[in-house]
Amino acid sequence: MTKNAIIMAGGKGTRMKSELPKVLHTILNEPMAGLVIRSLKEAGCERIVTVVGYQHELVEKALEGQCEFAVQEPQLGTGHAVMQARQLESETGITLVASGDCPCVRSETYRKMYEELGNADMAVLTTVPDDSGAYGRVIRRADGTVEKIVEFKDANEEERKVREINTGIYAFKNEALFEGLKLITNNNAQKEYYLTDLVEILQKLGKKVIAISCDDWHEVEGINDCVAQAEASAYLQERINLHWMKEGVTLVDPKNTYIGPEVTFGHDVIVYPNTYLYGKTHIKDNTEVMPGTFAIDKEL
Repeated sequence: MTKNAIIMAGGKGTRMKSELPKVLHTILNEPMAGLVIRSLKEAGCERIVTVVGYQHELVEKALEGQCEFAVQEPQLGTGHAVMQARQLESETGITLVASGDCPCVRSETYRKMYEELGNADMAVLTTVPDDSGAYGRVIRRADGTVEKIVEFKDANEEERKVREINTGIYAFKNEALFEGLKLITNNNAQKEYYLTDLVEILQKLGKKVIAISCDDWHEVEGINDCVAQAEASAYLQERINLHWMKEGVTLVDPKNTYIGPEVTFGHDVIVYPNTYLYGKTHIKDNTEVMPGTFAIDKEL
């Protein structure tokens, strides 16, 4: 079974108030989209197409050699973005659709989606946030399958009480995805092609749509501004630091220690506060990393 993925990474990210494409803003010194690619590959993904748009040359340069690309111009919605990944049209297997601005999704979550799609044709990754706010609601049937995804503004009073939301991350049987994409229309107020329409389209074709839930909603939170970027950095920092402390690395002050996702450690290492270890840095056995150390791609 081939494992493919399409990453939606075409947006400007207006609320970042920056010229830089949103997916190139960094978390622990790694571009957001790079973190998504890394997690997908750890989950066993063999072929990744990143759909780029705004300043796509910059994104392609930053991610060169890590994935394939498709350009979305103009940008006419999420369904339209996925339509651009035409190089996957003849693939078999399972294709995940991931978001380039969701950098904290664990490889285990992507792996779970590949494994749990089973005999269904589409799976929606869902979560229950602390505050469901204006997110799109996932409406299930009694047997647990997905009936529809309804946008908050279109939801009735009963539907708004549902706390389970759509994360915007999906798994598809690849053939079903491209069959369904041909039937999406832009017959809505925004004149855009919405990927969520595939829930209804595929069911009309007699196909099965299920939900797969993610317990930790912070993991699947999208980043829209610099506040969310800082929160995601703190979340990932804590996750990485906990991992290394359990592996025997002494972090004197974890809250003031910053370790990138590709950093590795030997045994009997002590790391003092105000330390920044990024890139492919490796800390050798029996090393004390002194306060104020800043290292990228170094061996210490």
